[in-house]
Amino acid sequence: MFRRAIGRVARYSTQSSSPLPSSRITSRLETKLEALSERHDTILSQLNSNSLNPAELTKASKELATLSAPKELFDQWQCRKNDLDELHKLLSNAGDDDDMIELAKEEYNDIMENIAKVEKELVTELAPKDTADEANAILEIRSGAGGDEASLFTADVTRMYERFAQLQRWKWEVLSQSDETGGKGFKDITVNVAGKSVFGLLKYESGVHRVQRVPATESQGRIHTSTITVAIMPQPTEVDIQIKDSDLRIDVYRASGAGGQHVNTTDSAVRMTHIPTGLVVAMQDERSQHKNKLKALKVLRAKVYEQERIKAETARRDSRNKQIGTGDRSEKIRTYNYPQNRVTDHRINLTLYELEQIISGEALLNVIEPLQEHYLEQSLLED
Repeated sequence: MFRRAIGRVARYSTQSSSPLPSSRITSRLETKLEALSERHDTILSQLNSNSLNPAELTKASKELATLSAPKELFDQWQCRKNDLDELHKLLSNAGDDDDMIELAKEEYNDIMENIAKVEKELVTELAPKDTADEANAILEIRSGAGGDEASLFTADVTRMYERFAQLQRWKWEVLSQSDETGGKGFKDITVNVAGKSVFGLLKYESGVHRVQRVPATESQGRIHTSTITVAIMPQPTEVDIQIKDSDLRIDVYRASGAGGQHVNTTDSAVRMTHIPTGLVVAMQDERSQHKNKLKALKVLRAKVYEQERIKAETARRDSRNKQIGTGDRSEKIRTYNYPQNRVTDHRINLTLYELEQIISGEALLNVIEPLQEHYLEQSLLED
């Protein structure tokens, strides 16, 4: 069995036009990498020839800097493919030498592990960079179909993200929330999450999350299905997106719900409308009208920025199927099935039987990382 596996892999490794089985480096991508490698060598020769003027020298040096890392990784990848070929030749002459076969098996595992590592780094290096990945984010979670059970699940998912934020050493700031079901659930909640690479890690969480479980109030033990909607928006700086005062319409009114006599008898609540886009944000959690305005402006700026990003992303893509997974809020992305202890992400057909660990936030990265890798690879197909 091991000999056949080695033979099959080595046969692929000797064909430059064919990728390794299950390799992330497709034939198309390998051709692109070969051209990139040739370009790197050409620029290096030009620099060594001392024939470039100062302007050309600066331009060539910058281009070489962007090509050096993928060139080095591609060289490593080709080298390891050649190692597989050599291993195949070694086994061909090993006969029934069990010791040789065992040594070859260990070497094979090491080579394949190294190839997987290099391919992951290559895909990350080549994928288009999203400038918003390093940004803080606005997280919005809203209950959908399912009544009280949807509100309770909104609270569960909120706790999941809050714990995940703690593990990442991010700052968690609740901007607004609407309590339901006796304070145990949320109709909606808006949070500012600040820290390193917040949007880059959370951006694929946007969409419809579905839960299947037996509610505490269900006497017959029947499984109910409820949904909530998650939206992740990068938090721009004032340099990224500027909103003029003349583009805003601000309405003030009395806050509703619990909050004390002062909150309910003064015009502290704020409704802010961005006139050019029609986007609206309402904020009433603070007793101060000024603080509510600042919070509303923070959320509104994120919404405007996200709308502009989506427009640019849509214009850049050249086919409908490549828009899958871009964070469409109407897209059903994940199911949490409590009776089966199962979490399924429908975009990449990922199923994990560790619901408790994921919903606690401890194992959420086990869902996020495969999503990141998948969409990094998808982005390479857009060129």
